[in-house]
Amino acid sequence: MIGTILNIDYLFRNRSRLFWLLNIGGWSGYGIAAWLGALAHEKPESYFAVIAATAITGLIATVPLRYIFRRLWSRTPLVLGGSMIAYCYAIALAWRWLQNVLYYDWVKDAWQPEHVMDYVGGVMGSFYILLCWSGLYFGIKYYQQLQDQTEQTLKATSAAHQAQLKMLRYQLNPHFLFNTLNAISTLILDGANDTANKSVSRLSDFLRYTLDNDPMSQVTLGSELRALDLYLEIEKVRFGDRLVIEKDIESPAEKALVPSLILQPLIENAIKYAISPSEEGGTLQISARVQRGVLMMQVADNGPGLGNGCSDHKSSGVGLKNTRERLQQLYGDKQAFTLAPNEPSGLRITINLPFEEDDA
Repeated sequence: MIGTILNIDYLFRNRSRLFWLLNIGGWSGYGIAAWLGALAHEKPESYFAVIAATAITGLIATVPLRYIFRRLWSRTPLVLGGSMIAYCYAIALAWRWLQNVLYYDWVKDAWQPEHVMDYVGGVMGSFYILLCWSGLYFGIKYYQQLQDQTEQTLKATSAAHQAQLKMLRYQLNPHFLFNTLNAISTLILDGANDTANKSVSRLSDFLRYTLDNDPMSQVTLGSELRALDLYLEIEKVRFGDRLVIEKDIESPAEKALVPSLILQPLIENAIKYAISPSEEGGTLQISARVQRGVLMMQVADNGPGLGNGCSDHKSSGVGLKNTRERLQQLYGDKQAFTLAPNEPSGLRITINLPFEEDDA
């Protein structure tokens, strides 16, 4: 089945092969229809030879039309239409003349008509056939042109779509790198070289993960959480005991496929607006579970929340905005991204995605 579809697609992309196939098929159909009509009217056997010759000469006569029309394709509709009528009528005259000569010679036993105009009798019928042929040719050509334009538009849209996703994916907050490097510098000045070395190693692993994963691809939530641990361990160097992490990840959810680094901007947003401003620090809760074919992920904090002057920052932060736009680009209406108050205080972010399990 797949091979048949590929062959059909190849056929339509090979314009020359498609033309010859349709042209031969069309004139074969014309010959069969004329043959059946001759059988119904009990024509002599010699008449069938005329039908075969007419179909073959019709096939040959329309080949030049293809090249003529291709040269006229870029002209104005008036020039194109007028030229089509003129060429079709000229070819119809020659074609009908040949048909009548063969008819008089093969069927009428070399009988000669009384008037020369008898040789072009029925030219309008031939003219209409060639006009129909021309209409089909232009119809197919316009369709192919429309398909080419549609394909180019889809490719351009896809390229823009991927570029936008990559832009959203790689907009890492520069404050994260600045704060991390500043914390590592402080550790070195304090003589905590082992801790500084571990922080550099974790930062290197985390940045490698962000660059190695294509934003158009998906990773398992388990892999995503392991990369998130690297990020959180780096942040723990800055905040120490002020940052408390609580996780509640159900086993089936770890196999779910999610966009890479989909949770990191949410965690970063919570640290920036909930943990960092507080002298006591705060708690981050990360949970994930699967319900009725839907993967539900939540990131919650116990910071000031939406009702204490931080709503503008939280709702319009770059991390949240990018995540919302990225999910919309990838899943459309099949996803949900919501912000809600956390109890007893703080913000709870919920992401609902279609559950897709990694077979591996």
